[in-house]
Amino acid sequence: MKIVFAAAEAAPYAKVGGLADVAGSLPQALAELGHDVTLYLPLHGTIDRARFAVPARAPVRSVPFGAAHVRVSYPSVARDGVRVVLVSSARIGRDRVYGEKDDDRRYALFCRAVYEDLRESPPDVVHAHDWHAALLVPLVARSRGGTWRRTATVFTIHNLAYQGRTNAAILARVGLPRARMAVEGPNECNPMARAIASADIVSTVSERYAKEILTPEFGEGLQGLLRERKGRLRGIVNGIDTTVFDPAADGHIAARYDAADTSGKAKDKEALQVEGGLAVDPRAPLFGVVGRLVEQKGVDLLTASAPHLLAKGGQLVVLGAGDPSYERKWKAFARRYGRKLWLTLGFDAGLAQRIYAGADLFLMPSRFEPCGLGQLISFRYGTIPVVHAVGGLAETVRDVDADPERGNGFSFSRYTGEAFDDAIDRAMGAYRADGEAWPALMRRAMEEDHSWRASAKRYAALYRTAVRLRSS
Repeated sequence: MKIVFAAAEAAPYAKVGGLADVAGSLPQALAELGHDVTLYLPLHGTIDRARFAVPARAPVRSVPFGAAHVRVSYPSVARDGVRVVLVSSARIGRDRVYGEKDDDRRYALFCRAVYEDLRESPPDVVHAHDWHAALLVPLVARSRGGTWRRTATVFTIHNLAYQGRTNAAILARVGLPRARMAVEGPNECNPMARAIASADIVSTVSERYAKEILTPEFGEGLQGLLRERKGRLRGIVNGIDTTVFDPAADGHIAARYDAADTSGKAKDKEALQVEGGLAVDPRAPLFGVVGRLVEQKGVDLLTASAPHLLAKGGQLVVLGAGDPSYERKWKAFARRYGRKLWLTLGFDAGLAQRIYAGADLFLMPSRFEPCGLGQLISFRYGTIPVVHAVGGLAETVRDVDADPERGNGFSFSRYTGEAFDDAIDRAMGAYRADGEAWPALMRRAMEEDHSWRASAKRYAALYRTAVRLRSS
């Protein structure tokens, strides 16, 4: 099949969150299966044109946008069998992927620019990701005649909490009718809702989350619309790039290791303790956190439970940024706990991988989690996750105490500090126990296959279903 992706971010070009890992890996996995794949991505100001050999000369189009036309160029590069088109316009690409005052307009223009570039030779499938690419779906869905008649649309929800709600005037600019949907407020456009309503297939990033978003607790106000489209809703758990995340070949870590010989992990733990100014103690359970310090990620539970964890003899390494009030609390923790806690505000890819390799356990107490990649990466490095049993975390992490033979982590169901503390205590107890149980648990986690291979085959089947539905 000829497949087109559209996303706001994709590794290694621009990365803010998990969407970048998906958009940066799934296209390559599909190309390996023999499909013709193109990825459209805004040419953000942070993308290193020299590093990625982005050509200075490229095809140019005059893209209609409201009453005017905008000059857009389309330089492209190739990576692992995938053509990557970097949509270039001063009105689209900025120094920040998200957080500009005109995000609604620049991503609407991005959608229209991708649509215009596809008109001459539409693909079999257009796969749009999250609200930033959402308006591309109704643009394609309305183009049922001529060369578009066979093009199916797939829309993936990575996080339903972010829907891109904006003024309805954006619809006329992008070239869509202004008819109001029931889930929209007066004079409002909800890009994500419009993609959900018009896509041939709506997917999300785990089967558990696909069920959760049908409920008021997780549906973010769109549960009614999603229930209407339940027959077109699918869930496919994400994979990870196992070449990037590979303790046997990772250039960021002090010592390399694999499931057959995990001895290098102890050296990585010591190196992480030294780097972070922690007490070098092989018996102290070392917990890692890599992620945003926001409510969705359970920062309230993490903040409440950190003193308990440290009082029990654990150590904690935290890499992330987020809510300023929580950042202040964690800075105070770092001053108070000295050689037990290392905090780094911001993001550093190399440090993240040293945390995955050097930590014994990985904390993900997310309030909700569509899929989660941290637990999958931690498996790869033999670092055992402690998670809230929700969304993709519940789908991928099996509690050791509930399933001793197949367990690969520790989980808690009730979103309370007491439940999180209990899971932490159970994890520390298992780590400190003598015998072969912990090394066996590490090996079991490392031997699991969370590459994109299996998920890519499921997506290919999903595309075939979308094409069939489009043609019927």
